[in-house]
Amino acid sequence: MKNSAFKKIIRSIHLWLGLSSGIIVFIIAVTGCFYAFQEEILNITEEYRFVEKQNAPLLLPSSLEKIARKEFPNKVLHAIKYNGSNKSAEAIFFSHDDVVESNDYYNIIYLNPYSGEVLEVADMYSGFFRWILDGHFYLWLPHEIGQTVCASATLIFMFMLITGLILWYPKNRKAAKQRFWFRWREGLKWKRKNYDLHNITGFYVMSIALIFAVTGLVWGFPWFAYGYYTLMGGDKSLVYEDPASKKEISFASVEKPLDKVFILMKKEYPKAQSIEVHPPESDSGSIAANANLDEGTYWKTDYRYFDQYTLKEKKVNHIYGKLQDATTSDKLMRMNYDIHTGAILGLPGKIFAFLISLLIASLPVTGFLIWYGRRNKKTPK
Repeated sequence: MKNSAFKKIIRSIHLWLGLSSGIIVFIIAVTGCFYAFQEEILNITEEYRFVEKQNAPLLLPSSLEKIARKEFPNKVLHAIKYNGSNKSAEAIFFSHDDVVESNDYYNIIYLNPYSGEVLEVADMYSGFFRWILDGHFYLWLPHEIGQTVCASATLIFMFMLITGLILWYPKNRKAAKQRFWFRWREGLKWKRKNYDLHNITGFYVMSIALIFAVTGLVWGFPWFAYGYYTLMGGDKSLVYEDPASKKEISFASVEKPLDKVFILMKKEYPKAQSIEVHPPESDSGSIAANANLDEGTYWKTDYRYFDQYTLKEKKVNHIYGKLQDATTSDKLMRMNYDIHTGAILGLPGKIFAFLISLLIASLPVTGFLIWYGRRNKKTPK
């Protein structure tokens, strides 16, 4: 097959893949831009996230739990989270119904960790950034449908990047001069400028766009996540699961076990940016606790599990354990969110991710204009 015939086939594939997924890719990219600085914006606009630092000791989880349960006596308390000496503590209430999506809830009660004063009761399933996140993950559709649609569009986008590279590849050195930078002269038609915008922008964002696509597909399709993890040499489960606690008659229940676990975590992680303790949700559940060692990212978090009756530490066979026990493939999977958002490189990384997302959003627009211009080309008399 001649090169021109091959490129014609690739061009057709690129075109139809773009027309079928372009609007979805545009929405995913734009919502990703808006979500990039969510944490920074909320820290500025939501004053109740911060408290004045005091010399008094922090209230223990049992005290904060008692206050929080008065607000939601019939909801499941997922965790008590401490965010440092100058930030509010959080009592997190969360439940996910696999059958009826409308039964889901996610509430956070922000508390002064010194006095226990309730500073704010927030519904995390409402607000601007939740709306943006629903668009990014689910296209504002029911979650099961929306996740499949967004993940499928992301998978198509990966193939488009590959076909786009084939189409971009210059046939000779002379053609290469117009593939790496804009060479616009006076009087050049907008169609040519738009064509260059699509080609050159696509080439420069391709590698980062592939990283965004791969890290996004880890959440989109379980088969992709396991295939990606296995390819890197991983052999653990990717599903977060608390180990079971076994109630034995010979053991008396430990008094205020959540407090004891928090005190232990506080002692072992004196420089932790946040410490979170999870009450057992059943008589066979364990007490989960985690300490995040790096503000702004999540992958360095140490996850620990304790028998609720004996406080004996329990091991797990999934990637969410101690960081020192994680393999390279485990760490890469744990970094997935931080890589996807650019947070792995701090604020500069988020700014970079924002700009790349903006450029990715432009590709479906310039691509559509190329197709529209060719479709409505005026024939000379």
